[in-house]
Amino acid sequence: MSDVDHDDGKRPVLTAHPLQRVGAYALAFLGGARTPEHLAPSAFDDAVGILTKDALRAALVRDTKHDQGFWLKASMSFFPNSKMNHPSNAKKDDEEIRTAVRNWRTCPEPGAWPEAACALCGRAAVGFYGKKDVPLAESDIYRNTTPRGHQGLALCWPCLCCFYALPYGCRLTGGPSIALHSWDERFMSRTVSRRVERSRQFIALGTADPRGGSDRETLALRALRDHDDRLTAGVELLVFSNNNRGQTLEIQSMDQPLAEWLRLSARLPARRRGFRALLRAHARPDRPGIVGLARNAFRSTELIAGACARYLTGHLDRGVIRSDSADLAELCFSLVIEVMRMNQNEIDEIRTAGGQVAAWLTAENSAGKLREFNATLKEPKRMRHWLMRRNLDALLDSHSSVEGPLITEEQFRLLFDPEVEQAWFHRQLLVVSVVQRLHEQGFRPADRAEIAAELAAEEQDQPEDLAFASDEKES
Repeated sequence: MSDVDHDDGKRPVLTAHPLQRVGAYALAFLGGARTPEHLAPSAFDDAVGILTKDALRAALVRDTKHDQGFWLKASMSFFPNSKMNHPSNAKKDDEEIRTAVRNWRTCPEPGAWPEAACALCGRAAVGFYGKKDVPLAESDIYRNTTPRGHQGLALCWPCLCCFYALPYGCRLTGGPSIALHSWDERFMSRTVSRRVERSRQFIALGTADPRGGSDRETLALRALRDHDDRLTAGVELLVFSNNNRGQTLEIQSMDQPLAEWLRLSARLPARRRGFRALLRAHARPDRPGIVGLARNAFRSTELIAGACARYLTGHLDRGVIRSDSADLAELCFSLVIEVMRMNQNEIDEIRTAGGQVAAWLTAENSAGKLREFNATLKEPKRMRHWLMRRNLDALLDSHSSVEGPLITEEQFRLLFDPEVEQAWFHRQLLVVSVVQRLHEQGFRPADRAEIAAELAAEEQDQPEDLAFASDEKES
């Protein structure tokens, strides 16, 4: 909870409620402040006035199918059966609707306040509020302090207004809405401010965002790409609806190390080429890579590393190495080190083994030998046998260009010992390392030159991925 004076009744306080926090930042920006703490009382009144004005405009539309009915429709997923979208509005005249909406969005007189503290911040509550004012207030999957059968959640006026401002901090779809939350206050400040700017346009016009609500996970990836400072906390993606047809809430979380790695990888010039390759590794014919990457980021870090490995080995069966292999492999190892916190000694051992295998393949300069290695990737026993045989060949060949053993006893243990929990992942990293070193050593079998040219033509970025990897920021 903020250190703001709780006696100040016209300034929102950041609480432990993620949706209230999103709304608090949205309310602050509507009042021209950077954070809730900087929102002056007069600016608070101005922000509430904007909320009321927009609610009035939507209520007078009456019909959600009207050309300007989008905000009216979207409001049903936040404040169902409220004064701004009640079905009876169709039979009321304009003045009746205006009066009802203004009364709904006006702070109760002090004499009507209950003798209760706000459930979120502890200040004096102005009333008890339920579903039509507080999204998910009565949801079984998003518990709060309101017991069953109680008349509602006790809220002070600023906290209640934070929920009224919540839609401005969300991507509005007309159905389930999407919000980003983090305990990193700088990230919240900048991310919500950009969203408020965009949402205000669609609320004022009463029209929908042409990008809709599809590919919700990419919202987080774009916000990370646009954030200038180091992240100090993870990021949550909240997809929710307060509609009377059924309350829903889906929360996906991304830990701080992965969120920061994605932010840096999308921004740093040194990682830019690798990041573009990462997007290509996640692309599918029916979707851009940014969608696949964003989804994997909210599911498992190993899925990102796995996608890199599959992409890097995608054409080994044809005896060629992709032109972007080295950049993607280096980015993959940064993921393993910075996010997965893999033991550095183990990484060094695996990369050394990869270098030795790559040196042997380069000396052979044969696409057929590369295909042999590729054929072992899905069968650990077969890979073990192949490495042992090549190891023996290298040791017995007095003219071998490989110095020392192809693979050591410790490296064998890391790759194949059943007691090594991550042995399967170590084998993936071995392949990544081999492909990286082959690319660096200029592995170009003469019999594969024409196929390499074909693959180079295939390595084209999808337009959405190309735009995302550029320097352009999106609101």
